[in-house]
Formats: sequence, structure tokens, C-alpha cells
Amino acid sequence: MRKRASGILLHISSLPSRYGIGDLGPKAYEFADFLVAAKQSYWQLLPLNPPTLRKNPYSPYNCLSAFAGNIFLISPELLYREGFLIKKDIRGILKFPGDKVNYKAVIPYKTKLLQTAFEAFRNKPKLAEFDRFCTDNKDWLEDFSIFAALRKKLGPCLWCDWPSKLRDRNNKTIKSIQVELYNEIEREKFLQYIFFRQLRSLKHYCNQHGISLIGDIPFYVAYDSADAWAHPEIFKLNKSKRPKYVAGVPPDYFSSNGQLWGNPVYNWNTLKKEDYFWWKKRIEQNLKLFDLVRIDHFRGFLAFWQVPANAVTAVKGRWVAGPGEDFFNKCLKKHTVLKRVIAEDLGHITPDVRHLIKKLHLRGMRVLLFAFNGDSSKNPHYPRNHIRNSVVYTGTHDTNTIRGWFDREARAQQKTRLYEYIGKNITATAAPRELVRLAMISVADLVMVPMQDVLGLGIEGRMNHPATVRNNWIWRLRSTQITSGKAQELASLTKDSGRS
Repeated sequence: MRKRASGILLHISSLPSRYGIGDLGPKAYEFADFLVAAKQSYWQLLPLNPPTLRKNPYSPYNCLSAFAGNIFLISPELLYREGFLIKKDIRGILKFPGDKVNYKAVIPYKTKLLQTAFEAFRNKPKLAEFDRFCTDNKDWLEDFSIFAALRKKLGPCLWCDWPSKLRDRNNKTIKSIQVELYNEIEREKFLQYIFFRQLRSLKHYCNQHGISLIGDIPFYVAYDSADAWAHPEIFKLNKSKRPKYVAGVPPDYFSSNGQLWGNPVYNWNTLKKEDYFWWKKRIEQNLKLFDLVRIDHFRGFLAFWQVPANAVTAVKGRWVAGPGEDFFNKCLKKHTVLKRVIAEDLGHITPDVRHLIKKLHLRGMRVLLFAFNGDSSKNPHYPRNHIRNSVVYTGTHDTNTIRGWFDREARAQQKTRLYEYIGKNITATAAPRELVRLAMISVADLVMVPMQDVLGLGIEGRMNHPATVRNNWIWRLRSTQITSGKAQELASLTKDSGRS
């Protein structure tokens, strides 16, 4: 990572698009051009894994697979250019809202488009590149494609309620399913091939123009996932293959009842015996797709909050030891790999977590919206306490925007501390500009600013409300908000702070 750099946090789904949800098509390339004009060096994304579309349905952190891509981020315009769609397929576009994702309208619309593209693919000569993709990704692609096809065939029930031979992956039964559902399985493989081809093309363009991509690895996967079905031994499940325990966090800044995520927790004893094979493959894939990766819920490697599966809230959980340093020695032992990792170390962080981050020379996170809480001398987010080997964010996908925080959440004491630090009182309108400037002049090597804060948006720009499932992951950027004036303003600040 180059010294003193900055970038923008914006998920692919939040990009402008005629198709109801941001995608990997032309508007992604235009946003990369905006980053170049604004003298930014990084573009950070949220996880690109497919959401389950069931419990917490659209969350990229509640994913159907740790390896597969979200097919609803595939660009129809690029499918047209590649010959998998014709003009009439993309001409009659539904009227979608421009400032949010209406998933209930987008999903059936794009599902139909993607099916049309697959049918065109079936009628073309077999692509050697597709065959190579299937071979190179066989470790996860075969299981995921079978799982996804079965999930569609068997309806809304969880995989633990499938007929026992399917639930337990009886070899003879699975071979029979591969014949019976051949077309459905091929469709899943084709769409994954297209997704990763479009993603790699975008990364290549970004890298050519001096922009590095930052990916995000969720710590957990959903129980309703191909990984839990294909590798039940690496999770704490009972004899019926249902979760014994689920994941979450204790009461914290975001919720007095804690957060009950519901993901199955790992059986680290089994993972260790297997030399963390599944995690190694996961990290290896992400390091191929992205220049840096943020590992979510980093403290889970030291200790994780384990809650009985029948619990209603996360309050009655307990901390259980994780694999600790052994995991990093086995999975991230190369110094060049460690330099490409950002550790999400927010929330209840104990001394052993901080010690390991320091020992491994990993970059932790600092968030300015947390900077003016409590005792400033002990608060790592307070600007004077920042360190070079860290990443400073104004806010994250889980926090309010700066303007939303200033308007709705900041207490009088926090505002007073902010005023004292910057040497003047400010209005809500000025708050985003002032905190972005504070981030940029930090001693930290890297600064990441959510696009909503660049635009000075209020609560309407918030991406996620932790511990809730409604109205999350829907915010979108309008094309009219990506202006040359905004790029020049950001470029000037970036240059003045020595980050261009």
C-alpha cells in the first residue's frame, strides 16, 4: 500500500443503473473515473457474495456462499455487449426508483434477464474460457451450483429439512441430481462465470488507472448456505445438522440486547485438524479478486460470542476461545499477505486482540464518529490517538452518515468535544466537510470515506441499521450526484493532505 492514500467506500449495489440495482457495468467504470479525477487511490466494496434472500434477506454479510458472487450485480449492458442478450431484452426496462433498491421488483426482473442470457449461452458453441473457469473453481463451484439448484427445486425449507439423502449428500443421490438438474446446475455455473469475468474486468480497469480495490470477507456465512451443507463438520451442528449455537455480539453501542446474527459458529477444532483448508481457500480467492481485503469481525479469531440456537436475543451468550495466532500463522504467514489485510477491530476489543494486531503489523480501523465518546486519552478513535499503520473511516456501513449522526445521535458533550478539537462551532451542514477534513489530515496511512459523507447526506443515506432487517442495503447514488465539482473539491483536499 502506498503511503498516505485515501479512497471511497461505495458498494456495487449503490451505483446508478437503469436496472434497479447498481452493477458491474458502465456506471462502475464511470465511478472509477470519478475516483481518478478526485485523486483517490482506493475503492472499497462490501462483500460481493450472494445474500440468502431469506432471513435478513439482502445482507451481504448473511451470504449463501463464502465463494460465489451475487448474480444480481451482473450488468445486463455487458451481457448485451457480449452477445448474451439482444436489444429488445434490455429495451423494455421497468420503472425503478433511482435512489434505492427495490429488491422485490429487481430480483424477478433480473432473474428473467439472466435466464434469457443463459439460454443464449446454451445455444452458442461451448466456450473454452467457461470450461477453464469451472475447472479452476471446482472446489466450491460444483457444491454451490448443486445447492442453489436444489434450493430452487425444493422451495423455502432449510437444507436440514431436505430428504435425508440430499441433506447428508449421499453420493448416489447427488449423482442422480446432477443428471436430473443438469440445466439448472449449468445455469448457476454460467452466471458465476459471468459475474467473476465482469468483476475481473472492472478490477483490471481500476488497476490500470491507479485505483486499487478493497474487498470485504464476512467472518461468518449463513446456515442456509452451500458451505454449511457441503462442510457441516466445520460448524457446531447437532445430529440433525441443525445449529447448536449461533453467532452474535453482546450488548454494545448499537443495541442494548446485543446483536443476534443467527449464523452457525465454527467448530475450530475440526478446522484446525484440517489445517484451516476451507479458510485458506477463501482468503486465497479474495486476494486474487482484490488488492486489499478487510476481514470483518476480526476479534472472532480470538474469541467469539456463542449463543444457544433457541435464544431470542444475544444477551445470554458467552465468549468462546477462537483459534488465535495459530490461524494467522497457517493462513496468513507471508508478510506480503499480512500487508494486504485490514482488521475490523471495532466494538468490544480486548487487550489480546490489540496485541495480536500489533504483533502481526495488521492495519486496524479508526472511526471518527466514535472519536468524541468517553475519555479522549483512552479512545483509539480520537484523532490525536491515531497511528500510522491504521485505516481511518469517517463512518462505516453500520453507522449513520456524518450529517445523520450530527442531526440525530451526537450528544451535546460529543459536539462540544468536536468543537474544541477543531477550534470552532459548526452547523450540521458543515459537519461532513469538517470530519472528512479531520480524517484526511490524520497521521494514518489510509483514509476511507463513505460516498454518502463526500456528498454530505443525512440519515437518508444510511446503508445499514445493525440489529434490524428492514430498509437496509438499499441506498443508491444518483448519476447527478457524481459531479466534476465534487471531484475537484475532493481532489483539492486529498492533495492538500498529502494523499494524492
